[in-house]
Amino acid sequence: MKKIYFFILLLFSFSIIHAQKSDPAAKAILDAVSAKFKSFKSVQASFSYIVQNASGKTLSKQNGSLTMKGTKYQVNFSGQQIFCDGKTVWNYDKSVNEVTVSNLDAAAGTITPQKLFTNFYDKDFRYILNGEKTVGSKRIQEIELTPLDKSKPFFKVYLQINKPAKVIYSTKVLEKAGNRYVYTVTSMKTNANISDALFVFNKNKYPGVEVVDLR
Repeated sequence: MKKIYFFILLLFSFSIIHAQKSDPAAKAILDAVSAKFKSFKSVQASFSYIVQNASGKTLSKQNGSLTMKGTKYQVNFSGQQIFCDGKTVWNYDKSVNEVTVSNLDAAAGTITPQKLFTNFYDKDFRYILNGEKTVGSKRIQEIELTPLDKSKPFFKVYLQINKPAKVIYSTKVLEKAGNRYVYTVTSMKTNANISDALFVFNKNKYPGVEVVDLR
């Protein structure tokens, strides 16, 4: 599940990235994306996740969803659900009907959606604007990011940004091992009134669930 956290961040959090020798035009776009997301009181997004090999052949495709409200979030992906109420994290694995409960350590280096609008990626990338193109009916700006830390398992990230909407449309990550991971936002709804109960795991809704409390 750590990988899904990482790529969700790539989808939504390239907001306050600052790196040496980066393209000012790309920075202006990322700053605009950041400002737009910070204006939302809540975000509900659906996305597709495609794994490709080095030649671009699709190896697998899955769908997922993310709901965020401040520091609270819920992630649904590949038979797993993650709930966080800002203090506690519940990781539910449907295949074994088990939920792991832990405290959220905001000071730790854990990659979680609640860090979407922090400087988590501060100074981690060099970036340039590759240009614009039309994808379907959308006008897309593409930004190419290169990690400054060469020990990372990936060597390139391509962000596609919906220019009029100022939101991330898709993200492609190229791993050194050869695989490519492509996330595309298929729908997004913002500023909905969402109950805090959505971000708390209710074991009464999961009959027979085994609870592993690590707190």
